Amino acid sequence: MKKAVVVVLILYFFQALIHNLGHPITPDYVVSLGIDNYMFGVFFAEMSFGLALGGLFWGVLGGKFNKKNLILIGLLIYSSGQFVFGNVHNIWIMNIARLVSGFGVAGSVTLLLSYLVEKSDVNHRRRNIAYSAALMVAGAGLGYYIGGKIPVLLATDIMKQTELVFMIQAIVNTVFAFTVYFSLENCEMDYEKNSLTMIDHVKSIRTLDTNLLIFLGSLTLTSIAAINLSKFTEVYIARLGYGSDGIGNFVGVTSIVSIITTIILIRPIIRLKKDMLVMILVNLLSAIIITIVFRMDNIIFGLYSLFMVYVGLKAIYSPFEINFISSHAKPGELSKIMGIRQFFFAIGFVIGPLVGGILYDIKPIYVFNLSVVLFLIAFVLIIIIGRRIDGKVHE
Repeated sequence: MKKAVVVVLILYFFQALIHNLGHPITPDYVVSLGIDNYMFGVFFAEMSFGLALGGLFWGVLGGKFNKKNLILIGLLIYSSGQFVFGNVHNIWIMNIARLVSGFGVAGSVTLLLSYLVEKSDVNHRRRNIAYSAALMVAGAGLGYYIGGKIPVLLATDIMKQTELVFMIQAIVNTVFAFTVYFSLENCEMDYEKNSLTMIDHVKSIRTLDTNLLIFLGSLTLTSIAAINLSKFTEVYIARLGYGSDGIGNFVGVTSIVSIITTIILIRPIIRLKKDMLVMILVNLLSAIIITIVFRMDNIIFGLYSLFMVYVGLKAIYSPFEINFISSHAKPGELSKIMGIRQFFFAIGFVIGPLVGGILYDIKPIYVFNLSVVLFLIAFVLIIIIGRRIDGKVHE
């Protein structure tokens, strides 16, 4: 494995760890402010909207300027947004901080992925993407675990806990930003020697290959389903009385499952060379599993058993999805395509929590039912893509 790939994989792990430190305490933080449940979704949606806009913005710049400089700037913007969110308890300022954080971190999310794809040999691309996804989940799980422990160890008042957690996150992320800058090699440009603006690139979306457009639509649907399952399962666990510590433990287990799945199954599945079939089956099985889990009498048992099968399937899906999208990038347009992917992916994160928050307030099961429906629609769309390619489902 290339040294440059190893470096970026390590950075993926630590980025996920740092960026998930604040998540376990956020539900309790929202409750302590006397804010309705739907605002939890609004805050997350605002950050995701920043991610969507930032994906396009940083994707365009990534083809014109050195990526590591842009990643540094984006991460510093994220640090400032996180600090403000956790330390300024004004709801309007917190809304702005969420948007700023999302816009900033999009630079790192988009350009690190572009960097990884560029540095990976074509034959090893899916494997490296799978490793990056597994390390992100591992880092996220450890971040959740640490983030869940920090409040208990450092303070008793929820406001003080929140301030400490987000202050620590902002400081550590700033250190990480400079670590990224000095660790990455100078990236080759994507050779987009033109003056096209972000608006021009948004307009260019309609000129993309039809199969890619349909696939990007399915990506938005699966991201809505996945983020609602992630965030509202956490809310559900919190409402059962398990708190930030319980959320951290649950996410820690999901990270272990994802890592084991990646280590054991990814290579054999890649060797099958049935990418489209794999993605079709993952969506179908995800719908079936979620239907069963959230109708079980013992929901905690269901989450720690059958739900973990869904977690493993999600770990399998990511490298095939990213590889399919990156394979449509023309020479010199990889950063732009990754930015467009980030836009469609993050739009799901915007829509999901907003709709999910409303549905959850009506009846929790409704938000999980929505995820089932969206997985099934994505299942149908990918079948259509497979048949459009050459009349049958295959890679």
